[in-house]
Amino acid sequence: MMHPDQIYLDIKIVTQLIANQFPQYQEMEIKQLNTQATTSAIFRIGTNLVAKFPLQKIDEQDSYNIVQKEALAIEEFFTYANFPCSKVIGIGKPSPLYPMPWMLQTWLEGDIATPHGFSSSVSLANDISSLITSLRSLNVNNRTFDGQGRGGNLADHDQWISTCLEKSKTLLDTYTLSALWEKFRILPKVDHDVMSHKDLIPANILVKNNRLIGLLDCGGFGAADPALDLVSAWHLFDKERREIIRRNLNSSDLEWKRGAAWAFQQAMGLVWYYETTNPAMSELGRSTLNRIMNDVEI
Repeated sequence: MMHPDQIYLDIKIVTQLIANQFPQYQEMEIKQLNTQATTSAIFRIGTNLVAKFPLQKIDEQDSYNIVQKEALAIEEFFTYANFPCSKVIGIGKPSPLYPMPWMLQTWLEGDIATPHGFSSSVSLANDISSLITSLRSLNVNNRTFDGQGRGGNLADHDQWISTCLEKSKTLLDTYTLSALWEKFRILPKVDHDVMSHKDLIPANILVKNNRLIGLLDCGGFGAADPALDLVSAWHLFDKERREIIRRNLNSSDLEWKRGAAWAFQQAMGLVWYYETTNPAMSELGRSTLNRIMNDVEI
């Protein structure tokens, strides 16, 4: 269990949910996938579908609104992005078996990226640049950052970083990290919001032959700080490949440092929170922090 309030799910429960709500798929084999996902339990349905169940219970109406919003975001990403994502097939209803809405989507083939396996890939760095360029070019339709998660003002995350520093005292060089955050938190936001995937971590990036072939977890797609999707540079690549992305996007010094700051904010929570329950995510946090701390310019 990664979360203290995590909802229990197994194949038996999911099999019954599929039979009750999507009977056309009830004869398909169901497998629970061992993924790095931190917010959803993932079950593969046959060969072409996947079911995603939120791991933590929230108010039923709130959860329904969230799933509906995610479904619309995924549809928009699917329609306009220059790389594919998993398409929504249907939304499951709360029931005595599972207390919240859940989502049925198409299965997307590809290998999950890792923070070190593709760190020197020029082709993947160029593909990530192409993705970010494509998303930035989309019409925001007067939308701005909605205040949820990362993508607004860095200083709004002071309390979270303070918590992470306290929890990481035996795990990380918190003195150096604290000083680094003091520099990051005052970096001003000067650019208009653009459309952003908003969670470009390796676990959401599908690759084949060192090329980007698809994106997962696109339900957060929306308007945000242009620097936010630059977290992918720090999560995935060594310095030379990061510089390729920086040149491709023509990122200013300020935008580049804000990208590092968002990656820092995300990585700080990964190390301690998932130390024992999701070691791969914890290691991602360490890797990203090391890249930021070892970058002389940052």
